[in-house]
Amino acid sequence: MKPGVRVCVPSAAVLGLFCRGCLSRSRSWPGRSFSSLPRQMSRWNSQDTCSPPSPQENVRVLITGGLGQLGVGLAQMLRKQYGRDNVILSDIKKPPPHVYASGPFVYADVLDYKHLRELIVNNRITWLVHYSALLSAVGEANVALARKINITGLHNVLDLALENCLRLFVPSTIGAFGPSSPRDPAPDLCVQRPRTIYGVSKVHGELMGEYLHHKYGLDFRCLRYPGVISVNTPPGGGTTDYAVQIFHDALSTGHHECYLRPDTRLPMMHISDCHRATVEFMQAPECQLSLRTYNIAAMSFTPEEVAQEIRKHLPHLKVTYNPDTVRQTIADSWPVRFDDTNARRDWGWAPAFGLEELVSDMLRSIRDKRTNEGLPVS
Repeated sequence: MKPGVRVCVPSAAVLGLFCRGCLSRSRSWPGRSFSSLPRQMSRWNSQDTCSPPSPQENVRVLITGGLGQLGVGLAQMLRKQYGRDNVILSDIKKPPPHVYASGPFVYADVLDYKHLRELIVNNRITWLVHYSALLSAVGEANVALARKINITGLHNVLDLALENCLRLFVPSTIGAFGPSSPRDPAPDLCVQRPRTIYGVSKVHGELMGEYLHHKYGLDFRCLRYPGVISVNTPPGGGTTDYAVQIFHDALSTGHHECYLRPDTRLPMMHISDCHRATVEFMQAPECQLSLRTYNIAAMSFTPEEVAQEIRKHLPHLKVTYNPDTVRQTIADSWPVRFDDTNARRDWGWAPAFGLEELVSDMLRSIRDKRTNEGLPVS
């Protein structure tokens, strides 16, 4: 047991894979789903109780948006613990051969409620990890699509998790805060009021999940991720993407043009810490959780600080700064640091990577990747 971590006496509800509210549905269900879509959901329209799975039933995980930055790595980690066939990746894109060969993959559009429901029922899913979303900068360029995917898709997932008594993980983000939020550090509970559709949709998700937890017992869990830095997935339209691209540029051309000012400080995290935090949080007994949404932190740095650390390995790196108005405005509204005291206390969160370890690991991994692909290394 980690020192200082909250403990509780395990119960069948805690050790099992079902939400607290699924044990007894004495309270009335809503007459229709909150997403206002026409659905035939008998349990929502009656006083029936959920039939919880046995505590001994295998964990069965479905990951939506699985081909983004986080899904494949999380699936690998979960498959090591729960078995290859018990973790199903899904997306609307065709997976690369190595992903398809690594374990189950299915097509799933989070806007297609009926098909998503079939996947959950037919595969006896017990945990749902909802990674489908349009990120900050991409979302601002297409607000209508971001609203559709980030909010309507979320409603579908919330409905299905509640109906099927799933343990549901929905990530939130540094972008859930806004210019009126405390910035150094940002606590778990404070004024948020983001100014991007991405951030607004994430706050909406945090509050809907917490509401359904308190009213109906949904086992909803959410972590606010910092900027996540990884090797294998190209940047996907986020404001912190420079912190991935700079490593690739350092080893390919030796030059990086940064779209943020050199002094723009933001919270960051190595992807392996992100995956580990997610798994540890999902495995934590429910009675240890004082919140449904937690900040998690690892490090905080500026573009100039990460460039200086890279130059310890690659002195030739040149960085020029050409701030992009949209991304710089977004970054200026976000916290400088996260306060993750509650996550450390409640379920023992502790990062393994600081800036020095992150830079060494990223350069080594990208150098190996480029060498294996026959690409030149600067």
